[in-house]
Amino acid sequence: MPYPNLGKMLYEKAKKLKNKKCLYFEDRVYTYKEVNQKSNRIAKILLEQGIKKGDRVGILLENSPEFIFAFFAITKCGGVAVPLNIFLKKDEVRYILNDCSASFLISSNSFDTAVNGIQSEIESLKGVFAFEETSFASLNLDKLQHNVTDDDLNIEIEEDELAILIYTSGTTGNPKGAMLTHKNLISNCDQCFDAFKVKAKDKFLLFLPMFHSYAFTTCVLLPLFSSASIIILRSVMEIKKKSFKKILIYKRPTFLLGVPQVYAALSKAKMPGWFIKFVYPVRLHVSGGAPLPEEILNKFREKFKRPIIEGYGLSEASPVVSVNRPNKQKPYSVGLPLKGIEVKVVNEDEIEVPIGEVGELIVKGPNVMKGYWNMKYATDETIKNGWLFTGDLVKLDEEGYIYIVDRKKDLIIVKGINVYPRQIEELLYLHEKVEAAAVLGIKDSASGEVPVAYVMPKENMTVDEKELKEYLKEHLANFKVPKHIHIVDELPMTATGKVLKRILKEQITAEKN
Repeated sequence: MPYPNLGKMLYEKAKKLKNKKCLYFEDRVYTYKEVNQKSNRIAKILLEQGIKKGDRVGILLENSPEFIFAFFAITKCGGVAVPLNIFLKKDEVRYILNDCSASFLISSNSFDTAVNGIQSEIESLKGVFAFEETSFASLNLDKLQHNVTDDDLNIEIEEDELAILIYTSGTTGNPKGAMLTHKNLISNCDQCFDAFKVKAKDKFLLFLPMFHSYAFTTCVLLPLFSSASIIILRSVMEIKKKSFKKILIYKRPTFLLGVPQVYAALSKAKMPGWFIKFVYPVRLHVSGGAPLPEEILNKFREKFKRPIIEGYGLSEASPVVSVNRPNKQKPYSVGLPLKGIEVKVVNEDEIEVPIGEVGELIVKGPNVMKGYWNMKYATDETIKNGWLFTGDLVKLDEEGYIYIVDRKKDLIIVKGINVYPRQIEELLYLHEKVEAAAVLGIKDSASGEVPVAYVMPKENMTVDEKELKEYLKEHLANFKVPKHIHIVDELPMTATGKVLKRILKEQITAEKN
């Protein structure tokens, strides 16, 4: 391990690089030294508030330097950061904070609706903090930073201690907390550093939401590990604005890690050939989070005369498992495993299948999570003899390149974010007028996939799409709400009342044809 823990990694980088530019955000620039000092100050405030080693601390913040300061402050204290999806509603935020028995929450005015009054509803929560004046925060971290010193802390943190809990939706309908250690994350950075051939002069463009494991590891931790710089955009919407060209011209990003929808947008962006040839600075484009459609790959390559390097990962693996290499890409493959990662393709009896045959991908390596928070059964089902069972169906070629064929798990990927149908279905079943429901994923040009629901009303009752959507919006993040809700007279079911989704899909396909 190059560093014993993430806090030590930042300390060593700040000591060595000092005034090198680390973070660019709008009109602000922070050096490595400043990032380390800011995180030290916040860590001391947290210690004064009673944070203890192992305490979980929620982070509900938009893309910003403050997210990074908060993360490193938590880990320097020996705490466990819990990044929260910024699109979640209050019920969903409450569930996660309760599940991990969070001691503190760091948020902002942007999430007033989801956070206001939440402290009184969660027994474990000792304080809610912000970097500004809010109606709900008990402390203003920005103001208090002036009252503490910025020297480094001396808290011993072992590499196998938890650094972060990444909540990922589960087939039970409730999200599960993937327990990632300092070793998991640092080893994955080391693996990506080797695969991407990152240079200290590189600048990573960060526009995907920081709470997502893909964005956080590859666009925050990896550049810091590599002594590179990060250009932070508030959201993916920034790349659609006219000001995006100014960012390309003046800040000169060289690394762009996105999802297929980002590359679809760039393929349609108005950029003349001379601009792409002489001005466009990005040297490496990486796609992850969801399968990259052939049409987007070809359009992007035709316009930018550069390939997109596709990779594969999952939160439980910190998250990167495989990627095509800059010097060799195979179209429609998610590449070779990273160094130190073993992969196998197995059948339902967990026996390895021959090259070219389809089976479930299993993964072993230093980046594989410890398990799921307080879910021993789910952990034992997912990690067996050190192997992580991904639930993804793949095949390997003779050179070991991985090709994703399908998903064993019943999930839908909306703009790179996992959505599990069962969570939506369970809410629909709670509606007084619903007898049965099934949620499927369908392809969508804008989002990759979107959920679509099929609902059978109770006898002698009527319900419409608008009513059900309004009901779901009260409990779910907007991206989880089905794009369409079809009201049907009946659904194919087993004798025990379970909807036969395979039959339903066949019926839908037959109707379309």
